[in-house]
Amino acid sequence: MLQNLPNPPQATEIPNELILHGDVRQDPYFWLNNPEDPAVIDYLNQENSYTENVLKPTEALQNELFEEMKGRMVADEQSVPYFNGKDWFYHRYETGGEYPIYCRKKCSLDAPEEILLHGNQLGKDEAYFSVGGLALSDNEQILAYATDTVSRRNYTIYFKNLQTGELLPDTIENTEGGSYAWSADSNYFFYLLRDAQTLLASKVYRHKIGTSVTEDVLVYEEKNEECYMGLSRSKSKEYIFSVSSQQGVYSEYRILKTDNPTGNFEVFQAGERGLEYFIEHQSDRFLIRTNDQDSTNFQLMECPVSGPTDKSVWQTVVAHRPDVFLEDFDATTEWIALEVKTNGLSQIQLIQAESNEYIKMEEDVFQVNIGINADYRSKILRYNYTSLTCPNSVLEYDGTSKKSTLLKEDRVLGGFDKNEYQTERLWATACDGVQVPISLVYKKGYQKGPLLLYAYGSYGYSMDPYFSSSRLSLLNRGFAFAIAHIRGGQEMGRHWYEDGKMMRKMNTFTDFIDCGKHLISMGKVTENQLFAQGGSAGGMLMGGIINMAPNLFAGVIAAVPFVDVVTTMLDETIPLTTGEWEEWGNPKKEEHYLYMKSYSPYDNVVAQDYPHLFVTTGLHDSQVQYWEPAKWVAKLRKTKTDKNILLLDCDMSAGHGGASGRYKRFNDIAKDYAFLLGINELVSAQ
Repeated sequence: MLQNLPNPPQATEIPNELILHGDVRQDPYFWLNNPEDPAVIDYLNQENSYTENVLKPTEALQNELFEEMKGRMVADEQSVPYFNGKDWFYHRYETGGEYPIYCRKKCSLDAPEEILLHGNQLGKDEAYFSVGGLALSDNEQILAYATDTVSRRNYTIYFKNLQTGELLPDTIENTEGGSYAWSADSNYFFYLLRDAQTLLASKVYRHKIGTSVTEDVLVYEEKNEECYMGLSRSKSKEYIFSVSSQQGVYSEYRILKTDNPTGNFEVFQAGERGLEYFIEHQSDRFLIRTNDQDSTNFQLMECPVSGPTDKSVWQTVVAHRPDVFLEDFDATTEWIALEVKTNGLSQIQLIQAESNEYIKMEEDVFQVNIGINADYRSKILRYNYTSLTCPNSVLEYDGTSKKSTLLKEDRVLGGFDKNEYQTERLWATACDGVQVPISLVYKKGYQKGPLLLYAYGSYGYSMDPYFSSSRLSLLNRGFAFAIAHIRGGQEMGRHWYEDGKMMRKMNTFTDFIDCGKHLISMGKVTENQLFAQGGSAGGMLMGGIINMAPNLFAGVIAAVPFVDVVTTMLDETIPLTTGEWEEWGNPKKEEHYLYMKSYSPYDNVVAQDYPHLFVTTGLHDSQVQYWEPAKWVAKLRKTKTDKNILLLDCDMSAGHGGASGRYKRFNDIAKDYAFLLGINELVSAQ
């Protein structure tokens, strides 16, 4: 059982007033916003020591959980090879290795293996290591790849000569990992440069291979600080796409022919507030997913590659449908695949010369998405499938025979049998009458006991039902697991997102609370054994719901939680501020300020009982700075009236995504589960 130790760390209080719009906020823990201050590091180390001591009785359980999770993994796992029209590519793991090995077989799967990049060799001496994407030059002589060894998602690009195995002297720092593209002649490389402080990418540069980075040419700079930028290459390899976008309200593409690398990027369609669009090249036309013409759920349009490309010439390919959300699409010369949402579930619609059909799925609760289709002329569609009981699977669909072929279902070792588990789809009635879907899974035989409720609910990210082999350790110990598909995502269409952002953000919190109450009323969970978990913006959700309904949950895990909403959104010097104003609001506007303050978890901590709470963060987190959860925990310690366990676990060598590596992440999950199981033991004994 967990040790509820006395005398947890108490952060020093230094009076600090924050005044805006005539409103005064007290923030005595503002001083924690300084990672260079030894007192800050000392406080974080105290919290870590306290957490370690409280969890010490669960060490054996943590080790048991870790070994279980690791033991379900195939040690020498290999991905399904994909064909790019010429060669086959895949990645694999070696027994005991933490990082993938990226490989190629030329022309045929019977060809000898060529190792392009050996992740274990590159990351062996790093506390944190991540590869940010590979890009092979058209002449196949140079591999561009990027790595992050700090966990700030700030990548350094390297160029490897595949003939000699040596690195070129060209090295580019402070880039957006994976957002780059080669020219057709393999002489030029385009990339996005990040601002060293805000970490926002705003500049597109052209680098000539073999020259100094100091000679790189700035080809475009985005002046709007509220925009994010992306850079990619069309599947046809004929175009480079540069896109600037604001969260959910705006996008503007610029295009450049890859055989004209020193030319100018041309605007595809000038940006307009409220107009979103996403493009791909297919033969003699561009395909455009857009909300133009009041297409709230998006439609698919086209325009010729010759002549103007602005929206005045766009023609409809698949019209807008009020009950079908067009989430994504892909295309080869032979087909168009649409990834759509209907009634809260993902589907794939395949359009070919003389057919237009949905690929049928067997289960009632599942997740399906378009897979890697790198061959521009392929007639076969590759897609991915998973569910709460079915491991990740790769399939191919033949539009002529109308049949799917399973290429691989991930093996789960340790005696896993999917037939031992049960899934359900439930619907909770929100406080305003809206029906909110819930996906539920448990081991057969589960009656009513502990349940972990998970959600995200922001940025329009749909949290579809997905399989997790590590989750089996919780299900096998008597827990049920549920995902609340709350507003703020896009499970039910674009309106689902719009109803959970900006001045309607409160729906996200009330939806989650109502889902929890519904699970109790339906007898799916014992009333005092309902637990909750969320991360990042989902961590903000956790902070909100324990302020609003503190007695509903026995325990809560808040991972890298975004909890100091107002203060962060006022600080334009840190990452994810200006670009987030369209998601949360701009607190410089009084109306936005007051609404954000009304739900900001840090600003709404009050003297009341709170559930048991486990909070995690990373010192190098670039998305949610460590001081947000640190301040929140400090304020909760000072203010709350209960004696429940409150823990802060700060990874001193990682960032937003936690530990890197194939197995290291299981340490974090094992700690989470040990906390849940320990708290469940506490509340069950009361």
